[in-house]
Amino acid sequence: MSTQIISQAEAIVEMIDRMPADSVLIQHGVSWNEYEELLAAVGEASGLRISFEDGTLQIMTLSQRHEKYSTLIERMVDRLSSFLRVKVLFYGSATMRKREKQKGVEPDACFYIQNASLVGTKDEIDFNTAPPPDVVVEIDLHHDSISKFPIYAALGVPEFWRYDGNVLIIYLLRDGQYQLSDVSESLPLLTAAVLTKFLARTSKEDQYEILLAFEEWLKAQ
Repeated sequence: MSTQIISQAEAIVEMIDRMPADSVLIQHGVSWNEYEELLAAVGEASGLRISFEDGTLQIMTLSQRHEKYSTLIERMVDRLSSFLRVKVLFYGSATMRKREKQKGVEPDACFYIQNASLVGTKDEIDFNTAPPPDVVVEIDLHHDSISKFPIYAALGVPEFWRYDGNVLIIYLLRDGQYQLSDVSESLPLLTAAVLTKFLARTSKEDQYEILLAFEEWLKAQ
């Protein structure tokens, strides 16, 4: 009889396979190497968000509704980029991690504006040397991403948008802490109230109709 020994990362992958949508798995005592092994094992799997902070690993599975909101936010920002002729580079849920900080995270969306020229045409970004995205987005339908504030702050992300299904809140990094703001610093035409208003229309309109309305709003500014 042979005995098969599996790594902690392999065991976590097996648990992920059994997780329903919109659920959370938290594991303590995970090493950085095991975290990186897990990232390599799951690859670019959709429907997952993995974060790591000082030995604590959090894995979230997503629903279609969750991803619908993040996609709509990206598309509105894309329309704004084209309308204002402002370069915005989108990197989706790119894995942001720094070994020296012992922190890693995957936002629901992220984009570069002020630092877009420093990223250029890169397909993959090494966050050990490159600047962080100017804005990250977290959709909190069943989970609270406020617990990730220390990770994003340690990585130096200047602006954080959080949507809970009802209200979008903008936070700006000030002296290592996130503070509420009514207006985006990276895209000043956008306010928390405006973004909330258009996201709320998803209950009665599809994305195409909402984006047309958003374009009309842009023209009126």
